[in-house]
Amino acid sequence: MPLLRVNQMDNMVTDGRDEPQTDFMYCCGAITEVLKFGSCQLHSGHKVLFLIIPGNPGVVGFYRTFMHTLHSMFGHRHPVWAVSHAGHCVPPDSMDMVDEAEDDVFGLNGQIEHKLAFLRKHVPRETSLVLVGHSIGCYIILEMMKRNPELKIIKAVMLFPTIERMAQTPQGKVMTPVLCHMRYVAYLPLFLLSLLPEGLKAGLIKLVFGGIPSLDHTVVQPTVGLLSGDCAANAMYMGGQEMRKVLERDNITIKKHLEKLIFYYGATDHWCPVQYYHEIKEDFPCGDFRLCENGFRHAFVLDAGTEVAKMVAEWISGELRT
Repeated sequence: MPLLRVNQMDNMVTDGRDEPQTDFMYCCGAITEVLKFGSCQLHSGHKVLFLIIPGNPGVVGFYRTFMHTLHSMFGHRHPVWAVSHAGHCVPPDSMDMVDEAEDDVFGLNGQIEHKLAFLRKHVPRETSLVLVGHSIGCYIILEMMKRNPELKIIKAVMLFPTIERMAQTPQGKVMTPVLCHMRYVAYLPLFLLSLLPEGLKAGLIKLVFGGIPSLDHTVVQPTVGLLSGDCAANAMYMGGQEMRKVLERDNITIKKHLEKLIFYYGATDHWCPVQYYHEIKEDFPCGDFRLCENGFRHAFVLDAGTEVAKMVAEWISGELRT
């Protein structure tokens, strides 16, 4: 399996234990990026791995500050990895987007199988997992738990979970026609944007994000990458499937694993209305459901990665005491 490693040290001050590394590999035949804080190769001595399952777009660079904080909060004892969605990264010059990709690997079901395949190939079976999902990553985690009940999951943290009725949400009503019926119309401007020099793309992105006073500037470069090649097209394709396939909440899986799940809902989340929080809390009165009191946006990585990571660490610290 081709694998390429790149040191990621620009614009971040870390000590030697916290230098992130990026691996590029083929998983299910699709280019995949894995961002790693801590041990880059797992072996039987590693008891716990934090694995981040991103939202859409599934670009691991967006979670860099979040991961850095999470890794440091536990004294650098546990590796923290994030695995991109298949095809949601820019391949290195030595690799293509696909290499005998499996059927519909860029679709929602393919992305779920992609994460399970990654665990099978790169994480020892005896490793205990703390899964952290964001947005559609929460849906993917529930499906992973359903499809592979042998996974050794300590906790699964669901941040701003889009696990039900996505097309009926305020944002879903706007985006469903775009993602399901007008996706190809967006491909031409995306292609034209990809031709712009990197510096100009970065400038445009900073202009778009200019309304966020405390913007985390580590998200700019990953956004530049998203506008290159097929990444955005793959993200839009996956998004269209989300609108069609994320329908009723999977109460059976939630009930089965309730004691392992922590849900964190946004108070003003247009992808997951507060109504969904109240309904799931009523259906599972013994569950751990939390409503944001800090005004964090759905895309928390833009300006609150550090704060959310500190909360997550506090929630699960008791589970990891040795």
